[in-house]
Amino acid sequence: MLDRRLQLHLATWLGQWPAPPGLHVVASHRRAKPAWDGRLRPALAVDTGQSAVLSVPPDRVAAVRALARRAPDRLLPALPETVGLPDWCVHDGPFRWSLAPAPLPDVGEWTESTAPGLPPWLRLFDRPVLVVRDPDGNYLAGAGIKRHDAYGRELAVGTVPEARGRGLARRLVAQAARRVLDEGAVPTYLHERDNHASARVAGAAGFPDRGWRAYGVYPR
Repeated sequence: MLDRRLQLHLATWLGQWPAPPGLHVVASHRRAKPAWDGRLRPALAVDTGQSAVLSVPPDRVAAVRALARRAPDRLLPALPETVGLPDWCVHDGPFRWSLAPAPLPDVGEWTESTAPGLPPWLRLFDRPVLVVRDPDGNYLAGAGIKRHDAYGRELAVGTVPEARGRGLARRLVAQAARRVLDEGAVPTYLHERDNHASARVAGAAGFPDRGWRAYGVYPR
């Protein structure tokens, strides 16, 4: 049985869950409102391999449903134009979640995203982020929590090139996942299909690939 927190997250994030077999294009006002970073996500989908929910703004439902019927093989590449943002990019990759993060030792410290020396991507978060620094205080790796709703929190992680290969990313992801679970939500992890390094991090941190897929239209 699907974890209730995950089910509530998907229902809130997408606008409907669960769904019968097949693709279901649904309307959600969340697709027309800024997401966790203040930018739009005008199309989001989660596909279990048997059923899928594709969430789009209410005024785009008819056009996306027509596209899905007319040219299902062209759905993803044609999705940005169909939701009215032809210059935006497409994300497509595994949708992972974890209820039991790997028992890796903590490695980072929680700090404000406005702290000095952090990379720009960590400054997008409006709450504390998890950071690893070297003995001189230089940034090595970090993780942030994308608070999509009360039930689901997506993790993001990054490591500077000179610190890769030390296992920092997997430990940060596991540490952040434990915090999300302690807060009563379920941690999720998304990455592009061809990002093999991120896939290894996810697997090692306790986020298996269950064959689920997430795709959508994202700002560049």
